[in-house]
Amino acid sequence: MRAAVLRGGRVQARVIDDPVPGPGQLLVRSLACAICASDLHFMDHPEAGAYDDTGMATYDQDVDIVMGHEYCAEVLDYGPGTERRIPVGTRVSSLPVLSTATGRKIIGQNPETPGGFGEYLLLDEAITQVVASELPSEVVCVADGISVGWSAAARAQVTAKEAPLVLGCGAIGLSAIANLKRLGIGPIVAVDFVASRRETALAMGADVAVDPAEISPYQAWREAAGLPGCVVFECVGVRGVLDSIIAGCERNTRIFSVGGPPEGDHLHTMIAKRKGLNIQFGGGPLPAHWTEAFEAVCSGELDVSPMLGRTVGLDGVAEALDAARAADGPARIVVIP
Repeated sequence: MRAAVLRGGRVQARVIDDPVPGPGQLLVRSLACAICASDLHFMDHPEAGAYDDTGMATYDQDVDIVMGHEYCAEVLDYGPGTERRIPVGTRVSSLPVLSTATGRKIIGQNPETPGGFGEYLLLDEAITQVVASELPSEVVCVADGISVGWSAAARAQVTAKEAPLVLGCGAIGLSAIANLKRLGIGPIVAVDFVASRRETALAMGADVAVDPAEISPYQAWREAAGLPGCVVFECVGVRGVLDSIIAGCERNTRIFSVGGPPEGDHLHTMIAKRKGLNIQFGGGPLPAHWTEAFEAVCSGELDVSPMLGRTVGLDGVAEALDAARAADGPARIVVIP
């Protein structure tokens, strides 16, 4: 198959072997796959593997890896021991996790679990879900990215006496905003330096969008909320941001950190202690929240079109990855293999 292959820190489109489905696996054709910030983190920070105690991601710079974990695909064939409950030709997606002989692996972050930046990939039949929608594949594939912020918004359990402050209006921040809006929580104050991202935040459900270069996020929150409790969603993922929240936020603030720089961070915990802060770190989405986000996107209940940028083929993946690093780029660039 043709694929955009990561090796030695560089991505190049070329021909590699087709994946072969093992027990319980489906062979699928990638129809569309969005570029995620975690793809960039994975390829730019191989040292981060030292902090991963799950064994689910492996970056060996001397072997071929096909990234891409936000996909919409078409069923082509079945591995041994499958139920074959999903007909060939059906559009599908799934949580980007594959059960293998050596344990569960993240799709697109291991040599043996190629992702959607190639023509073919493997899915675990047990968790694969049918796309019950006529929406284009480049819209459906964004559901996985939506699920991360969607899950954070649900797990934060914002009360009627609290109002959210969302820092960072990339895909995670935007999806948190979308679910907060759906849950009837507000007013939602969104913060980003980039005007186009603030505009997208408003389109996704934010009530107020501010430039932190012009006004303190916490002052903007005080002016808009009128409530005693603040829940800050940290969706930036840049070193120093979480610590700046600790320094600048109100006393007794709850912080839900979804970003997380790959290289780690330093926090002034004594300030957090004196302020009585509650900091919760979010991981990947809970399966139930992934399904909720997937169904919301597929049904059209959640319009993700404000998040979408351009589409590229396999030969354009390397350039698109560079473009995705830009702060003023679209929340999602989609690869059509």
